[in-house]
Amino acid sequence: MLTGKTAVVTGGSRGIGAAIVRKLASQGANVAVVYAGSQALAEELCAQCAAEFSGKAVAYRCDVADFAAVKDLMAQIKKEFGTVDILVNNAGVTQDGLLAMMKEESFDRVLDVDLKGAFNCIRHCAGMFLRQKHGAIVNVSSVSGMIGNPGQANYSAAKAGLIGLTKAVAKELAPKGITCNAVAPGFIETDMTRDLSGQDNGLLAAIPLGRMGQPQEVAEAVAFLATAPYITGEVLRVIRELAEQRTTMIIVTHEMAFARDVADQVIFMDGGVIVEQGDARQVIEHPREERTRQFLSRYSEG
Repeated sequence: MLTGKTAVVTGGSRGIGAAIVRKLASQGANVAVVYAGSQALAEELCAQCAAEFSGKAVAYRCDVADFAAVKDLMAQIKKEFGTVDILVNNAGVTQDGLLAMMKEESFDRVLDVDLKGAFNCIRHCAGMFLRQKHGAIVNVSSVSGMIGNPGQANYSAAKAGLIGLTKAVAKELAPKGITCNAVAPGFIETDMTRDLSGQDNGLLAAIPLGRMGQPQEVAEAVAFLATAPYITGEVLRVIRELAEQRTTMIIVTHEMAFARDVADQVIFMDGGVIVEQGDARQVIEHPREERTRQFLSRYSEG
């Protein structure tokens, strides 16, 4: 049980983050819910936790990519709760696209939030952890950071970097009784992936359990690592995404011109594109129907 402990969960207002908040709160923890988007969602979650569980939950808006803002955030949380015992770095964004068309700002933004954001939070919690000679850090990485995912060079790089950060921090802080671990979720049903759950695209067949994972199942793994005093520097896969690395989902959100260079087959439709690789199929909604028709015309000639 975590009664009397304080946990900070970044990206905590929805999806996996919200499930982690609820799980830790159900075990008695006070929770600082850090969000960057919807204040209403964050405050609603805090109200639910206060009504259902014994601890306190408070929402804080912060862009974790901002080093100075995170310093101020941790000072506010310390003032409210007295200290921090658990830090869960879950905040993350995606800006998917093929490498040949990826803009510099898309690469930078994903690394700034997903990787540098975790560093910022660890950096500004480390002092408290060292003084009290205990603390648990859990970083939410991804299977994409372990095997790579076409169309997600920025995301895969950030999540791989998060694994390296986890292992380095674990070695640095272990002598003071502080643990640092990571979870690497696979194909989890969230707002970002829910539209794929009903598609016969080969991805579900490649998952050993035959279904998408749920956010609360990731939360179970986070809670376990947050309370495991003798485990550090480990990466725990949660519902391994792919049975074989050959079955890979491609997500393309912008230009489609280079899709044929990386996919086995590209089928252009009015208003959308189907990209296939191996047994995986992903239907991409294309907001620019005129451009889609241009691609269709160009490749039909070839």
